[in-house]
Amino acid sequence: MQKQSEEKKLRPKQKQRRPGKESKMTPVPNTEPVKQENKLDGKVALITGGDSGIGKATALLFAANGADIAIAYLSETDDAKATQEEIREMGRECLLIKGDLSKEVNCKKAVDKTIDTFSKLDILVNNAALHWETESLEEISTEQLERTFANNVFSYFWVTKYALAHLKEGSAIVNTSSVTAYRGSGKLIDYAATKGAIISFTRSLAQSLAPRKIRVNAVAPGPIWTPLIVSTFDEKRVAEFGSDTPMGRAGEPNEVATCFLFLASDDSTYMTGQCLHPNGGEIVNA
Repeated sequence: MQKQSEEKKLRPKQKQRRPGKESKMTPVPNTEPVKQENKLDGKVALITGGDSGIGKATALLFAANGADIAIAYLSETDDAKATQEEIREMGRECLLIKGDLSKEVNCKKAVDKTIDTFSKLDILVNNAALHWETESLEEISTEQLERTFANNVFSYFWVTKYALAHLKEGSAIVNTSSVTAYRGSGKLIDYAATKGAIISFTRSLAQSLAPRKIRVNAVAPGPIWTPLIVSTFDEKRVAEFGSDTPMGRAGEPNEVATCFLFLASDDSTYMTGQCLHPNGGEIVNA
């Protein structure tokens, strides 16, 4: 406790007449512009579910900003290889790690392979997710419930647990939640529950890691046009997807990736335990 209180005494006592002069402050506030290019230069990011959709857009944007990328993915090898090729065309390296992250052993393997290849890890993006539409709670089998939580929540715990041995001061963790964590979803009950758990995980982990100066934040996308949508809903739902938002359309993955870049970079050094909401204008109780 004494150490924490000493760390909070950052500035000497001082007083000025209103409105005050910046030049007379001790220390003078830092108002230099934040770096606008290559925000992740020299860093290594592990992104789960990075083969397509939001994960792919984030991987490409991170690479465009100077990062080398490790992508952990479930089964879509063609998508993963296409993403890898795009990243390599940017002059960055990309490691593909295939495996079911609902199994703890594969979470450890994803981190180990990242370290074996790049010798370090600076950014972790927990993004992998699955969902199944059901009409009622009674239709959700125990098998489906366990699989949804194992993939969407347990993997976040496990990957983060093994990554923490390698993350250091200044590292960032960004978790993917969902608008359903805040407003619910009558036909995605188990999925929405996992996304709510991710918000609590983010807030709690942020408090736990603040003394180590590792930031933890989340992104809660609204309806975003990804392969998970067309593989989950019927043709009518797919055709209308996102049309009920205030902006009247679904978002694109690259419109969400910028949130991940912001939270992973030094743009957000004074943010931890927070959540960004790229959702087409829906107001949620954040």
